[in-house]
Amino acid sequence: MKLHQLLVVIDPSQDAQPALERATMLARKSGASMELLLCEFNATLDNGLWFDGSSLEKNRTSFLEHRRQWLEQLAAPLRSAGVDVELEVRWGKPLHRMILTRIAELKPDLVFKSARNQGLFKRLFLTNTCWQLIRHSSSPLWLVHHGKWQGRRLCAALDPLHSADKPANLDHRLIAAARELGEQLDLEAHYLHSYAPLPRTLVFDAELVADYEHYVERCATQHREAFEQLLSQYPIPLPNTHLLEGFAEEVIPRFVREQEIDLLMMGAVARGSLDTALIGNTAERVLEAVECDLLVLRAENEGSAEEQ
Repeated sequence: MKLHQLLVVIDPSQDAQPALERATMLARKSGASMELLLCEFNATLDNGLWFDGSSLEKNRTSFLEHRRQWLEQLAAPLRSAGVDVELEVRWGKPLHRMILTRIAELKPDLVFKSARNQGLFKRLFLTNTCWQLIRHSSSPLWLVHHGKWQGRRLCAALDPLHSADKPANLDHRLIAAARELGEQLDLEAHYLHSYAPLPRTLVFDAELVADYEHYVERCATQHREAFEQLLSQYPIPLPNTHLLEGFAEEVIPRFVREQEIDLLMMGAVARGSLDTALIGNTAERVLEAVECDLLVLRAENEGSAEEQ
């Protein structure tokens, strides 16, 4: 993952900007430049009910200029520290469409966006905007937790048998990105694959039922060999590789919590070109349950943001 351009989505409704904090950390380590994107919309300033045409345009322009000045205040200390920062303020809705349009124009190497906490829960609350970006962003997407960054470990969740319809090159992209980010951010990189044999209660083939234990052993061997073959192509220490039995939506969040993972990396595959497309039930349940930052890489050649 060569980093030259970072796009940071700024939330104008919040004083704290965790996405900007993460992006700044990475920009200082990598030398990448940043663009701060702020998208605004206010229904009062979008129709002529209260203002005539000229007044409407004047008030909207003044409103956006006020937002740009606020962005300038965010950018000033970063520029003083030597970070190259550009600003972009846009008017329109829905938010995810505005962000995807800018991604298509700028083609950033990485997009940062804050995800909300849900009350007292530690897990992330992924809004509709987050899900739409996960499904359709052509650039890798880093969703930032509001918790404190510990700077210890990252974990790439791999699928060497492509059971979730992920193309083979997506695992290689995840590994390459994990290794590079691990070096840049001084994080210990771990690699995880989980698998779950079909439960006995769901096996209806008489021959398989009679030899269920052998089936479980064959399943474990198949996943182990595929995982080892994938990782053998890289100089990855054995203690940093983890093959775990269990459903991904249970295994991955538990591993993230127990190992104090700061950043979970996953691949996503869109299920079509509609806004209601899913990236897969298992992946969605995993993303809703973790308690750390998420970095999502979408499979290549699934269509551009304009096509979505």
